[in-house]
Amino acid sequence: MAACKPLGSGEECSFVDKDEIWKVHVKIELQSAKAWPNKWGFLTKSYKEMQEESNKLKDIVKLELPQHLKTRPPTPPEKYIQVGPSPPVPQTTQAQIGWRSTVPELQLERYGKVQCGKKSFLKELGWAFDACS
Repeated sequence: MAACKPLGSGEECSFVDKDEIWKVHVKIELQSAKAWPNKWGFLTKSYKEMQEESNKLKDIVKLELPQHLKTRPPTPPEKYIQVGPSPPVPQTTQAQIGWRSTVPELQLERYGKVQCGKKSFLKELGWAFDACS
């Protein structure tokens, strides 16, 4: 069975051809799976031996960390995060959209408004606006 030709060459693969190719791939994979323990099974034995040795060494060698290197238990968030009640919703035409930003303590812009320049890089260089498109 020959491989399928690329599209546009006149002899494209049919569904039957693709199915046959898939069957061959599956057959080869199953054969490889059966042959793997005979060819490479020794790797699993050495891995198991290494794991057993590692577990024995872990049991034998128990290191105690010095106090300054031990991790502390996590602090519950309630200790360092205090969320107060929200102020009442003001009566506006906008209803609830954006109402928190009217209270200065609850504004999202803590460091002032973001200022974006209105300059054009292309204008600074003296290039046409179509130069980068």
